[in-house]
Amino acid sequence: MDELDTLVQQAQADFAAARQAAELENAKARYLGKSGALTERLKALGALPPEQKKALGAEINAAKARVEAALQARRDQLAAAELERQLQAEALDVSLPGRRRGQGGLHPVSRTIERIEAIFGSMGFDVAEGPEIETDWMSFTALNNPENHPARSMQDTFYVDLKDAEGRWLNLRPHTSPMQVRYARAHAARHAQAIAQGLPIPEIRVIAPGRTYRVDSDATHSPMFHQCEGLWMGENVSFKDLKVVFSDFIRRFFETDEFDLRFRPSYFPFTEPSAEIDIAFRSGPLAGRWLEVAGSGQVHPNVVRHYGLDPERHIGFAFGMGPDRLAMLRYGIDDLRLMFDGDLRFLQQFN
Repeated sequence: MDELDTLVQQAQADFAAARQAAELENAKARYLGKSGALTERLKALGALPPEQKKALGAEINAAKARVEAALQARRDQLAAAELERQLQAEALDVSLPGRRRGQGGLHPVSRTIERIEAIFGSMGFDVAEGPEIETDWMSFTALNNPENHPARSMQDTFYVDLKDAEGRWLNLRPHTSPMQVRYARAHAARHAQAIAQGLPIPEIRVIAPGRTYRVDSDATHSPMFHQCEGLWMGENVSFKDLKVVFSDFIRRFFETDEFDLRFRPSYFPFTEPSAEIDIAFRSGPLAGRWLEVAGSGQVHPNVVRHYGLDPERHIGFAFGMGPDRLAMLRYGIDDLRLMFDGDLRFLQQFN
């Protein structure tokens, strides 16, 4: 009896000395394991007479129960201590202000494109969107820009590892002009039906804003940039209409009447005659300087044919401008690269 009490007290002391779960399990093995002190005593009962076996077995089981209780108590103590340690390590200071998700806003280029769409939409222009990966035919040939034409030198640049049905490599579109072709061809059947029925030919008014790609990179150019192409086709559309439309656009976009507009002769394969559109503000930091804001011209007959229309019946003009450059002028930005660096200090100025 005294020997069992001493064994229990020794086990309780060993359990109390254990500082980690592994140490506690090692101490348990010395008393309750396969070769533990109490386990060996239980094995020895088989050699005793029945009367002694019953009495001594009850005493050993009672001692074993006390050891198991001490073991479980120490396990609970170590688990509670570990939980407390974790809580201290991962404590939250609830007195701090909460972390809030910042309120986002539109990028200055997105604001500019929305403004362009709203202004031209009020003039009856649709907004068309299309693929940024285009066929060679849509990007160049349909726009009177055949293979090996020198006008391709700065545009025939980015290609992807895909080919069209004719085995030609697909490219990242250098302009959104392919959407003029796609939009006009989608409406060609309606025009043919109107002609066959002797009805007035429906006009085509559309702008096509979107991302484009060329090999350019400096303070006013980027390999990826935005462009907005416009097209107005009808039976009696002239340069006079182009001047009226663009003058009204500039007036409303910059919210001023203090500017002059001029058409400067130029060359584009897809228009003839062609002109650059320049503006000069009469007041402000840019006063007196002519600034190029768009290219334009009467749509070339070859391009009209690629639209699926008859150049003898359809006439009109096309123009292309850069929303990035318009955003720079409107917001006083002097380096185009700022708009694509993702610097929140810059972008938050516009929200």
